[in-house]
Amino acid sequence: MALLSLGHACVDVYQGAVAALVPFFVAERAYTYAAASGIVLAASLLSSVVQPLFGALTDRWPMPWLLPVSTLLGGAGVALAGVSGSYALTLLVVAVTGIGVAAYHPEAARVARLAGRGSHTAMGWFSLGGNLGFAAAPLMVSAVIATGGLHASPLLVVPALAGAALCAAALRGIKAPASTAASAAADADQSPGRDDWASFLRLSGAVVCRSVVFVGLSAFISLYVRQRTGGGQASGTAALFVLYLGGAVGTVVGGRLATRYGRVPVVQWSYALTVLAVAGVVLVPGPPLYLFVALTSAGLYVPFSLHVTLGQDYLPRRMGTAGGVTLGLTVSIGGIASPVIGALADATSLQTALAPLIALPALGWLLLRTLDEPEVPTLVTATG
Repeated sequence: MALLSLGHACVDVYQGAVAALVPFFVAERAYTYAAASGIVLAASLLSSVVQPLFGALTDRWPMPWLLPVSTLLGGAGVALAGVSGSYALTLLVVAVTGIGVAAYHPEAARVARLAGRGSHTAMGWFSLGGNLGFAAAPLMVSAVIATGGLHASPLLVVPALAGAALCAAALRGIKAPASTAASAAADADQSPGRDDWASFLRLSGAVVCRSVVFVGLSAFISLYVRQRTGGGQASGTAALFVLYLGGAVGTVVGGRLATRYGRVPVVQWSYALTVLAVAGVVLVPGPPLYLFVALTSAGLYVPFSLHVTLGQDYLPRRMGTAGGVTLGLTVSIGGIASPVIGALADATSLQTALAPLIALPALGWLLLRTLDEPEVPTLVTATG
């Protein structure tokens, strides 16, 4: 599981890298904010569109080879983003990153579930890798691009090379039984349980709410904290660090809490906490704001990995689809919504634009309120 988690970090670093490149595009190429937002949207939108397709494919045929291949694809797009001054070509290569990220998550979630033998804590460790990769993206991009400019972007392919090697090593370490891909598909048809689409759709709605809150705050919390506390750039950076810090502990803590109290209650409590925490972020001025940022981080990250295992158990015959939606779309959907928040902030104020985020975890809680704990299906153990 450690290798899979590290490989996950090497993929998700490229989700964060696209947004981290935006200030450099603005500075070096004089892109407008609208043009720069279009680059982020290109990766997010395409990832959102094709991710369900990859989920459906991995439901039908186990494709573990997708893990190293998609890792390389995700890194290649970001690595080429600074090579050409053409805006159209930049959009194209960033879209390639979106495809790579979309291809990775459904199959990776399936393989991680097998490697962890269905353990909530194991899935938490796997998710932790992705969260840390996302958080490390600004540091990686700044270290490379601030030193060598956009033309140094090919150096950003290094995590992809490492990630592909880690994924290949992890797959070799997962012992595959004698069954073939064809027999695995037959086992899936005979597996106990049924797909509970009603529960899965309610869970997915809550995941979308969580995504918009997380990505919206990720994009604007640094600027907002500087406004509310009167501090400098360091105060905003500290707030963003606190928000991301939850990824280091929340996903693992969520798995352990779920083992003791059950997944659905823990997810429900987390969304309820997030309502109060986001309200504090938006409404409370001064240094106490950092406390509410920390509470928001906990509320957003504790249910992160639980979304994945719940989704897989609601759709036991379509685990690839479930993993793609609950794990991969958590960032890409929020990326689509963030330009709306920015436009509203331009028209009114940043506080007004962030205020609707208070209602989203409440809506998520309402969607989750009537969910029942699903039965844990017999896992298909073939890796292809």
